[in-house]
Amino acid sequence: MKTSRDLLLSAAGCCILGQAICALHLPDQAAPELPLSEVTLLIWTHPFGEYHALPDCLELYQVPGCTLTDDPQAYPEVEAVIIHHREITNGEAYLPPEPRPSTQKWIWMNYESPSHTSGLWLLEDVFNLTMSYRTDSDIFLPYGYLVPRARTATRGPGNGFTHQLSCSRHPRKRLVAWVISNWSATQARVGFYQQLRKFIPVDVFGRAGRPLERSSGSVVRLLRRYMFYLALENSQHTDYITEKLWNAVLAGAVPVVLGPSRQNYERFLPAEAFIHVEDFPTAKELARYLLKLRGDPARMRRHLDWRESYNLRQPRFWGEHYCTACRAVRSTRGRTQTVADLRRWFHS
Repeated sequence: MKTSRDLLLSAAGCCILGQAICALHLPDQAAPELPLSEVTLLIWTHPFGEYHALPDCLELYQVPGCTLTDDPQAYPEVEAVIIHHREITNGEAYLPPEPRPSTQKWIWMNYESPSHTSGLWLLEDVFNLTMSYRTDSDIFLPYGYLVPRARTATRGPGNGFTHQLSCSRHPRKRLVAWVISNWSATQARVGFYQQLRKFIPVDVFGRAGRPLERSSGSVVRLLRRYMFYLALENSQHTDYITEKLWNAVLAGAVPVVLGPSRQNYERFLPAEAFIHVEDFPTAKELARYLLKLRGDPARMRRHLDWRESYNLRQPRFWGEHYCTACRAVRSTRGRTQTVADLRRWFHS
């Protein structure tokens, strides 16, 4: 999808030089901006019908010159409209009226996987920009990302949202946890769990297991008691790496991942920061490795020592996404394009 048009706000190319860690670098959001006139971004629908107060982009994210509104009456005057996919395909909302103002940009925003994104074929040649967790989106903002600690010591947007990763030397008594709310026997993650539990105990929480405290940060607090966490995505697609992984990273539990390929994960994390289920021929071999790590602190340290070099940033839904989109609109004034292959790209 990106071969014929410019990447507006995306990760820089990710490569491995010798033994260097392949770090994912997002745009330097603290860099000074060129003096541009103010733009207004219209939030067409609040995602999933949940209202959130709109942020001050300058105060929270150091994004100047951006005004956010959710007033549909402002539609004829705004520079861009950000449209969340779910509401326009399930009948809760319609697309804005045509014809649109000649220079107005429509932004397609979606943070679900292709397996849970219907109706894309209806949206060909409708949008001007894409925004998602995919690194090749026009506006790229993932569920989480690592920042070298030296960089975040002095700069970076909203440092209050950036977490310093701890590296505790105290052993954890509990072994493996899994939090799951959407249980389906057809999912690969459920089949994997059913195999793994034959060889190692797994503490399951959420709607399909033990009750989980319903408060902000409850999953991270839970995982701080465990050595490993099953960060199993509900479907396997390019770059679809969600808060399941980043909750484990924040809590200091080594994530055991099921999602895209190991190579894809290594665009976001050092190779030793996670254990991929595909590293082992069987669930039994994986269970054996986890048990071996429990009895070998020195080997376990190899999966944790990298934490001393990085901080974790988890973008706030949805305010940070709006402000990031607004920045992209300001920086691309005068340029227009149409997304002609949305379905093919998103399923690739």
